[in-house]
Amino acid sequence: MSFLSSFNISGSALTAQKYRLDVISQNIANAQVTKTESGTPYRRKMVVLGSVNTGSFQDALNSATKVNMEGVQVEKVMDDPSDLVPVYDPSHPDANAEGYVMYPNVNTAQEMIDAMGASRAYEANVTALNATKSIVLKALEIGK
Repeated sequence: MSFLSSFNISGSALTAQKYRLDVISQNIANAQVTKTESGTPYRRKMVVLGSVNTGSFQDALNSATKVNMEGVQVEKVMDDPSDLVPVYDPSHPDANAEGYVMYPNVNTAQEMIDAMGASRAYEANVTALNATKSIVLKALEIGK
């Protein structure tokens, strides 16, 4: 495993966690949006992460050495299928005939927990990146 692979793995994780934080921020910002451009309430977005391999030669090398050098990538962003939240407010302009307004299925407490998890994962990958950098610098000092 080369040290550059370690940088690539940590870098892909940093990119994925930053994207995850962006989606969480979008969910929090739209937590009260009852009508989007399509005319429906906003639906919470969820990020699906998956592992990624670095290439066909790398696949062969991984198989031969039984070591997986993978990174992470955003597979897709999907809508949360859970139900929207009905709130009785007949004075609201988006209320239906029964007086209910459908609010997004965004739970801000859950979003904050997800944001903390993504932030911690980001910090852990920064630490791994810095550790790799430190190891490489020490190895270069040995060569002097």
